Amino acid sequence: MTEHYVTLFDSGFLPYALALHASLVRHGGNFHLWAVCLDDRAAEALDRLGKPGVTAIPLSEVEAIDPRIPATRPTRSRAEYCWTMTPFVFDAAFRHATDAVRMTYIDVDVALFSDPTVLFDEMVAAGKQVLITEHAFAARYAHLAKRSGRFCVQFLTMTRADSATTVRRWWQERCLEWCFDRYEPGRFGDQMYLDQWPGLFP
Repeated sequence: MTEHYVTLFDSGFLPYALALHASLVRHGGNFHLWAVCLDDRAAEALDRLGKPGVTAIPLSEVEAIDPRIPATRPTRSRAEYCWTMTPFVFDAAFRHATDAVRMTYIDVDVALFSDPTVLFDEMVAAGKQVLITEHAFAARYAHLAKRSGRFCVQFLTMTRADSATTVRRWWQERCLEWCFDRYEPGRFGDQMYLDQWPGLFP
């Protein structure tokens, strides 16, 4: 089975994208990386490089999913706008990957150092449709969970199941309402919303 991943970045993060791709080539087995490109230079570079197993998705495709996405742009920084779009990149990638059973969002500045199959096997064995990963802070940094949350968006898998779509739609609505680079009770960017999932969507 092809494992599908989606990420998003602009041309300034192209070196990270290439490192991520190289790590998938080394450790990801049969994979496809869907790259939401936030500017034309990023898309053009990917097309020119012709890396195997990677396909560019233009920003316009994500923005077309919901007119409220581009409407948030004037009120948010570049990073905040990226975070606002993160819950929607699954939809854009699923539309292209019609055969994908599941899709994993992976931050562009993440690299794999071993085969991730163990994570997907655990998800399947548990009978779950959504996989989220904990920060797993070392004890001396445990206090950071109060500000950054228990979970990290950096590696997040969702299947096509209705239950996963329900989780994603809830996350999309929250990020459209509020997605800023500041700490508030129970909120930080797109991330602290994940802390509510085990209770809301057991």
